[in-house]
Amino acid sequence: MAFMAVLESDLRALSAEARRRYPAVKDGAEHAILKLRSLSSPSEIAHNDDILRIFLMACEVRTVKLSIIGLSCLQKLISHDAVSPSALREILSTLKDHAEMVDEGVQLKTLQTISIIFQSRLHPENEDTMSQALGICLRLLENTRSSDSVRNTAAATFRQAVALVFDRVVLAESLPAGKFGFGGQLSRTSSVTGDVNRSINLSDSLDNESVSGGPPVMRETLTETGKLGLRLLEDLTSLAAGGSAIWLRVNILQRTFALDILEFILSNYVSVFRTLLPYEQALRRQICSLLMTSLRTNAELEGETGEPSFRRLVMRSVAHIIRLYSSSLITECEVFLSMLLKVTFLDLPLWHRILVLEILRGFCVEARTMRILFQNFDMHPKNTNVVEGMVKALARVVSNVQVQESSEESLAAVAGMFSSKAKGVEWSLDNDASNAAVLVASEAHAITLAVEGLLGVVFTVATLTDEAIDIGELESPRCDNDPPVKWTGKTTVLCISMVDSLWLTILDALSLILSRSQGEAIVLEILKGYQAFTQACGILQAVEPLNSFLASLCKFTINFPVETEKRSSALPSPVSKRSELSIDQRDSIVLTPKNVQALRTLFNIAHRLHNVLGPSWVLVLETLSALDRAIHSPHATTQEVSTPVPKFTRELSAQYSDFNILSSLNSQLFESSALMHISAVKSLLSALCQLSHQCMSGTSSSLGPTTSQKIGSISFSVERMISIIVNNVHRVEPFWDQVVSHFLELADNSNPHLKNMALDALDQSISAVLGSDQFQDYKQSKSLEPSQMEVNIDKLRSLECSVISPLKVLYFSTQSVDVRVGSLKILLHVLERYGEKLHYSWPNILEMLRFVADVSEKDLVTLGFQNLRVIMNDGLSALPTGCLQVCVDVTGAYSAQKTELNISLTAVGLLWTMTDFIAKGLLNGPFEEKETGVSSTVRQIDSKKMEDQTHSISHHVRDQASSGHGVDYEKLLFYIFSLLQNLGADERPEVRNSAVRTLFQTLGTHGQKLSKSMWEDCLWNYVFPTLDRASHMAATSSKDEWQGKELGTRGGKAVHMLIHHSRNTAQKQWDETLVLVFGGIARILRLFFPFFTSLSNFWSGWESLLQFVENSILNGSKEVALAAITCLQTTVNSHSLKGNMPMPYFISVIDVYELVLRKPSSYRGNAGDKVKQEILHGLGELYVQAQGLFNDVLYTQLIAIIDLAVKHAMLTNDNFETEFGNVPPVLRTVLEILPMLRPTEHISSMWPVLLREFLQYLPRQDSHLQNEEGKIDQARDSQVNYDAPNGTTPISPNKVAASPGSGSTTAITGIPSYIFAEKLVPVLVDLFLQAPAVEKCIIYPEIIQSLGRCMTTRRDNQDSALWRLAVEAFNRVLIDYVTKLTNGGPDSSISKPVRTRIWKEIADVYEIFLIGYCGRALPSNSLSAKVLEADESLEMSILNILGDSILKLPVDTPTDILQRLISTLDRCASRTCSLPVETVELMPPHCSRFSLTCLQKLFSLSSYSSEVNWNLTRSEVSKISITMLMTRCEYILSRFLTDENGLGDCPLPKARLEEIIYVLEELAHLVIHPDAASVLPLCPLLRTGLAEDKDKHDNRHHLFVLLPSFCELVTSRELRIRELVQILLRLVSKELSLEKLSLAS
Repeated sequence: MAFMAVLESDLRALSAEARRRYPAVKDGAEHAILKLRSLSSPSEIAHNDDILRIFLMACEVRTVKLSIIGLSCLQKLISHDAVSPSALREILSTLKDHAEMVDEGVQLKTLQTISIIFQSRLHPENEDTMSQALGICLRLLENTRSSDSVRNTAAATFRQAVALVFDRVVLAESLPAGKFGFGGQLSRTSSVTGDVNRSINLSDSLDNESVSGGPPVMRETLTETGKLGLRLLEDLTSLAAGGSAIWLRVNILQRTFALDILEFILSNYVSVFRTLLPYEQALRRQICSLLMTSLRTNAELEGETGEPSFRRLVMRSVAHIIRLYSSSLITECEVFLSMLLKVTFLDLPLWHRILVLEILRGFCVEARTMRILFQNFDMHPKNTNVVEGMVKALARVVSNVQVQESSEESLAAVAGMFSSKAKGVEWSLDNDASNAAVLVASEAHAITLAVEGLLGVVFTVATLTDEAIDIGELESPRCDNDPPVKWTGKTTVLCISMVDSLWLTILDALSLILSRSQGEAIVLEILKGYQAFTQACGILQAVEPLNSFLASLCKFTINFPVETEKRSSALPSPVSKRSELSIDQRDSIVLTPKNVQALRTLFNIAHRLHNVLGPSWVLVLETLSALDRAIHSPHATTQEVSTPVPKFTRELSAQYSDFNILSSLNSQLFESSALMHISAVKSLLSALCQLSHQCMSGTSSSLGPTTSQKIGSISFSVERMISIIVNNVHRVEPFWDQVVSHFLELADNSNPHLKNMALDALDQSISAVLGSDQFQDYKQSKSLEPSQMEVNIDKLRSLECSVISPLKVLYFSTQSVDVRVGSLKILLHVLERYGEKLHYSWPNILEMLRFVADVSEKDLVTLGFQNLRVIMNDGLSALPTGCLQVCVDVTGAYSAQKTELNISLTAVGLLWTMTDFIAKGLLNGPFEEKETGVSSTVRQIDSKKMEDQTHSISHHVRDQASSGHGVDYEKLLFYIFSLLQNLGADERPEVRNSAVRTLFQTLGTHGQKLSKSMWEDCLWNYVFPTLDRASHMAATSSKDEWQGKELGTRGGKAVHMLIHHSRNTAQKQWDETLVLVFGGIARILRLFFPFFTSLSNFWSGWESLLQFVENSILNGSKEVALAAITCLQTTVNSHSLKGNMPMPYFISVIDVYELVLRKPSSYRGNAGDKVKQEILHGLGELYVQAQGLFNDVLYTQLIAIIDLAVKHAMLTNDNFETEFGNVPPVLRTVLEILPMLRPTEHISSMWPVLLREFLQYLPRQDSHLQNEEGKIDQARDSQVNYDAPNGTTPISPNKVAASPGSGSTTAITGIPSYIFAEKLVPVLVDLFLQAPAVEKCIIYPEIIQSLGRCMTTRRDNQDSALWRLAVEAFNRVLIDYVTKLTNGGPDSSISKPVRTRIWKEIADVYEIFLIGYCGRALPSNSLSAKVLEADESLEMSILNILGDSILKLPVDTPTDILQRLISTLDRCASRTCSLPVETVELMPPHCSRFSLTCLQKLFSLSSYSSEVNWNLTRSEVSKISITMLMTRCEYILSRFLTDENGLGDCPLPKARLEEIIYVLEELAHLVIHPDAASVLPLCPLLRTGLAEDKDKHDNRHHLFVLLPSFCELVTSRELRIRELVQILLRLVSKELSLEKLSLAS
């Protein structure tokens, strides 16, 4: 009710004031008082206009006092909602009138009332009232008569009204409540880091919306309130552009004020522009256009737009748009940023550029803004890299300091600004500062802004990287997980992109300003930036930026002397800037506060990133190495003590404090390696190694300061490695090899100082590990639980072996005696101090000592013996029982050294003594228990028997070290055999031959005492390996001739002992050893072969022996090959005769011979032939002596082997026959043994196999016959298996069948040898004639075929004897065949198809040979008349057999065959008559004689005599022959008449005359059988008459057929022909019985 009382009081005051001059007002006030008393609340007052009306009336009077009273009362009513909204328009009209009053009080009251209206429920809701209310404020603002207080109040009121309007827009449009944005520039804290952190905190509310969630959905429709706000925004934009406001009814307004209001709206009502599309369009089209126009600097700026305040507002507005709206206004923001960056290039006033730099600095320290800008622009391929441009612009400002004349003053001012900021006070100039000082300050301000901007970018990257770690996209450098190959998190990718894009520019600028600055605050700030950015690069795994920043930071750690700076200034890249970080200790080294702080920063980075530095460690370590040398340098000092102070005070000064701190930090860094990940420790060690490697070059000489500095760096690396080892002994195994390998590399350096350093370091490291608590004694570990003990044992085994093995590696990796001595000394120290802790490394130690025995240096051998003595005297209790054998082996190794021959002889004596000891042990122990152990040992040793003996024993003992529980005498015996075996491989022939003899003599002497298992051991591990070694050495040894021992000199030349040619090379010496080995094996097999066959694995051993025999025969010398054959042959022959040779062993021997002959041997000339001859003779002997063991399969294999030998001999001796004209030795041997290979009765089916195998070596046609149904393959594939002894793999028949060259029809490449065929044909025919009849019939066709092909070689080689031998053989085979058929022998039982096949082949041979090769004018080189006569005789013989034996004997020959044979004779007989007369004269005489003989055979076959035994075949032959004869005779007679008439008076050739005369004479003498006459072509009447006289036996009916021809011949000019025709005509008359008739009768 106080409001009512106050209102009544105001009415009374109004009444009193208006009483005199304005009675109406007085009356109204009194009336209102009365009315007021009837009302009880403001709402009742609002519904009654009387109260409001009196106040409006008072205002209308427009007097100052009444107006002030009225306006005050109006304010109270409006504030208490006691005014109806409908009265707003009237109130605004009143206020408008009062605004035109000149009284300042009234104007202020008016503005106050406007402000209250906007805050009340009378807030204007339509365009008219809104524009009227706002217009009042603007008119007062722009009225030139208004006082400053009125103008300021109007501006404030308008700003408040605008804020209220937009608050209602937010409410009406249901936008998020609250004002977002910054509302102006951030207040600056004392550091850039603080600015970045505050910007992150203040922008959290917008992060989700702008970065993660994206902008909300835009709305196009507006409420009425929204439309009012949009109208207001558009008018304000127009006013800011210098135009008029139509809606606000304002023609002109200060652009600065309008722009200020716009900047206020843009910064505080972000959601309005992001959500409402009309607002967003207004922002894009109008406001952005306004700002772009205002930002232009290409024209002269005049008036208000050129004022700094206006430029500042423009840039602040642009900054708000870029900061808040860049996600939606991509293009506009890109233009704005480009224009801003352009300003930094232009020659504008410094204040202008500072404004831009402030804006850019503001962006850089806002992590959210930087993130949005980089995502929207730099990471978008189509947009400009604006962030990169900003950073480059800032960097350019910094870099300009180098070209400024006042650069030093500017840098000092910059340092002062940073110092003031660090203290929290504003830096300022003195009041009386000169213009030059102001200019320097402005330049410093610009540089400061640029540096802060760059640092802002740095801290932004670091902040975003930490954010990525917080949200899980990145892993902290403290995590122990391996980083992914590629980061995928959104923030992480952003950080990586920012680093990649900006690091180089930032580094150049910061390093420049850091190098030129000396102020503590700026140095600390920049080093913080270095630290932050470097750590971010390390976390992001940006290697190049990380290395570059580290290299740059390291450059500020130590001040170099002038000479050193000059040397290091030429380095090519940031990574290598510290590679020559050398400090001469004689130079004065001063550490400035900047150096100390840079070193502290470097330590901070190293501690923070020690798990991710990786290869970048080397940059840190180079600096720490230089620091280490500086700390220990007597000439090093710090800058604080450079001024004169008392000596005692200087000793306690900060110099030593700084050095102590830095030294402590240096040590702590490596001591903290215990907290690093294992991978990080490895990287640190790798960097130490790399630092050491960089300094190792050029350290060979020990002179000069550079060398000492490099050695100092290497010493630093080595000491730090030892420190790491000492601090990580609990987990030393993962990186032990890395450290030790570097020590070993140092030990291999030529510099003696480095060698000693490496050896000492290795000694310290090994001692540290072995002396640590975690390295338990083996005996202590045995007391643990089984599961724990097993884990512990595995760990100890691995650790111990890795710790001790470097000594072995060190010894074997160098040839330096000093280093080897050092390694043995270290080993001696280890054995003396920690020998009782060792258990698993004894094999390595003993192996190393064993190798020491083989060197020639006395120092090494002496130290080796010292180590061995320590082991034997003090270490036997710690030595595992399984290593006792190795001790024996080490002793043997020392005995086998080559320094002195007597030592080797002593070794043999010691081994013989050890053998006696073992023999006693064997006699005292049961064999049954030992066999199991020996067998297991056999298997272990057998798995490694082909490896180097040293390697084998070492691994064997390593396996035995944890399982041996006592001395095994058998095993020791085997070691003795092993040593003898090793001596048997000695390079000295005398030593190895003696060892071989001793080994086999020992086995032969004590063989009866050995059990089966021991014999298996001996055979597998010593006998066969000895053979293997000797065979290998014989094959690989040198063939260079040796010179004998030098005996003296003669004539100034050395005289050497002569060496026999059989022993003058290493290979020949090894051949002698191999011959001894084969002899020893032959002796053992001869003595114990039956016993060996009972051993379980002897079959595989036998196969191994056969393999060696095969290899020796193929690749060894002649002596070795003969020894191998003798070894095998002697064993087989000696036991096969006694019946002790099992079938599989017998078969395996044949297999070996086959393999040997199949593969090409290494022999050339007579040696290879000799070996093959021995094998072939051996095969023949095997067959003769063991014929009962051969079955079809074995016999087939035997033939295939010989066939293989023939093939190889023909391929390798293809020129032999041409050169020497006789058969090669191997083929000669084959011909010798061939008669011995006749199949016995129980394998008679093998006759075809034997004959076919050798028929293939006779000449062949191009298309040869195929194998007849694979008879040989069937024989070889027959399932005949012989079980191998003891269940081992049986002999597979396929092995034999698959033998190449064993097929009977395998073609031979090239033309077969005629000489070999000449020798082979008689042998084959002899064998064939001895074959059983049944087998003969199978092979008959192939024999005849082959002989026929041999006969056809006459055309190719008339001089060859092959065709002659083939003709003779063919005649023999035919006579044998026909005789057996005629006499009714076994051949007569041959089936008809088979006989038909045989006759067909016979007919083929006759047809081809007689027609194509006989009676022909074949070329011949130098055949004598005697040879020609013999050849003609052969032709006549084959004709005689055909005409007299084949066609006349009573043999059941098929008719078609008879037809072919007789046709062949007819064709041969036609040669003389069928040739032209001119050709006949050129034909050799023997050709005509052959033709005439064939004609004679036709007459013979057609004739008949009572003395002939006429049979069915004879009758058939005569029928065929008489028909062909008549045709031939008729042709001869008619051809004669034709030629005689054609020649005229010229005589016919002699051959033709002889032929026709012979025909006429024979026709006169020919008498035919009636059966033959029955087929003559006679007329039926004549045939009937002749048939009646069939009992007549001297029939000449054939003359009737030729009677017309006879009649023609009566006119011949030749008298003899006419006489013969006369005789024939008389015979015709006689045959017709016409000679008895006469005319008289």
